[in-house]
Amino acid sequence: MPFSVNGILCALALLLLWRAEELVEACSCAPVHPQQAFCNADVVIRAKVVGESEVDSGNDIYGNPIKRIQYDVKQIKMFKGPNQDIEAVFTAPVSAVCGVTLDASGKKEYLISGKAEAGGRMHVTLCDYIMPWDSLSATQKKSLSQRYQMGCDCKIVRCPSLPCEITAPEECLWTDLIIEKQVHGRQANHYACVKRADGSCSWYRGVAPPKKEFLDAEDP
Repeated sequence: MPFSVNGILCALALLLLWRAEELVEACSCAPVHPQQAFCNADVVIRAKVVGESEVDSGNDIYGNPIKRIQYDVKQIKMFKGPNQDIEAVFTAPVSAVCGVTLDASGKKEYLISGKAEAGGRMHVTLCDYIMPWDSLSATQKKSLSQRYQMGCDCKIVRCPSLPCEITAPEECLWTDLIIEKQVHGRQANHYACVKRADGSCSWYRGVAPPKKEFLDAEDP
């Protein structure tokens, strides 16, 4: 039975839509508290993006060139990372494979976290914590210098449904998604999970660094 041209075109269109949907769903990231993102990252910097180009980064197993986007950056401050300034940030070319799009005009400052590479470079994905600097709260900016690092031995546990509770003393319960229905809620914007003198962890709120003898924290 012969195939019609319209039938073939329809089948091709459905195939392309299916592939497009597959690509869109290819990058999936679990939400994390900013402190978790800080602790998981090799490098955390405040920087301006001053240039953008597409570069080759070797070849895949079939010999095809691997493309990446290179963002040239002017580092303003390093909160975590190697003993040298970061000069370039690399990412995948499209968001379907977790590529990040940044404003390369040099007018916007970013907080950029990601994985370290040799020679003053780093690699970032959509799963890394990357935010315009001006969108961060005063507490988040202060926490980058010391408080988040103090809590890297703690474990922030996302509350999947109510009721929920911690299962170990070193845990802090993150409830923004279940209570406020958003990732950037009150705990993400204003709290850090800090290790206390007795080895347990608790949410701490405030701009000033917690005292060494910190025992009690305001409950979120």
